[in-house]
Amino acid sequence: MTNREILDIALRQSAFDCGCRAEDFLSEQDTVTISKADPRARKYVPLPLECDLVTYGNGIVAQVSERTRPAVTEYLNRFPGCRAFETPAINALNDLLAPFDLKVCFMAEYFLPDVTRLRELECGYELRVLQKADFANLYLSEWSNCFTYIARERDVLAVGAYDNGRLAGLAGCSADCDDLYQIGVDVLPGYRRKGIASAVTSRLAIEITKLGKVPFYCAAWSNIKSVRNAVKCGFRPAWVELTARDKGFVDEMVG
Repeated sequence: MTNREILDIALRQSAFDCGCRAEDFLSEQDTVTISKADPRARKYVPLPLECDLVTYGNGIVAQVSERTRPAVTEYLNRFPGCRAFETPAINALNDLLAPFDLKVCFMAEYFLPDVTRLRELECGYELRVLQKADFANLYLSEWSNCFTYIARERDVLAVGAYDNGRLAGLAGCSADCDDLYQIGVDVLPGYRRKGIASAVTSRLAIEITKLGKVPFYCAAWSNIKSVRNAVKCGFRPAWVELTARDKGFVDEMVG
């Protein structure tokens, strides 16, 4: 697969997720769509959404509900381009969404592999490729970023780093849609800063490509360690997403 083919696959998937055309993400103009459920969308995205903004660095695609469309359109007109994903503008978005009992909830950056830089990295520990049967007993708190606990059937592959038989670090991937598999990684505290995260992530990414699928990686932009891991392994930023959810859902998350 070439980088262009990888991008095209991601754009097509984002179009399923957002109810638009793939080419809308390449337009310099913003696009507002009414959010609808789509069986081709990423399985963990709770469609329909009332406010979800996505950009690949050009215009913004916003999926909304009928009732939030005027407010979100007003927001995009006031804060063009990347400003729509920055504070203090986001405070204005929260004000606009307050009458609907919505709040900004999730903000994340997504990464795709650069085939000219993707390579297997070493860490000095034994690496093992794990199939479903191999990681069936690894649904434990220390590996919470690696697996889809509420939908285990989506977990398809993992790579573990072992220190004399002890699992020290793990990367797992979930089949969140037909063509893209998402990578998550955890390393035990005593084994961090030893190159394990990049070793298991890069190996898993390569194994995913062998399956004919595209690996992708998600991180909060404030999670510098995670972003550094993505970049070190040969991933590069592809798109960002901001999602609002019900006020009660957000309040419950923050306790």
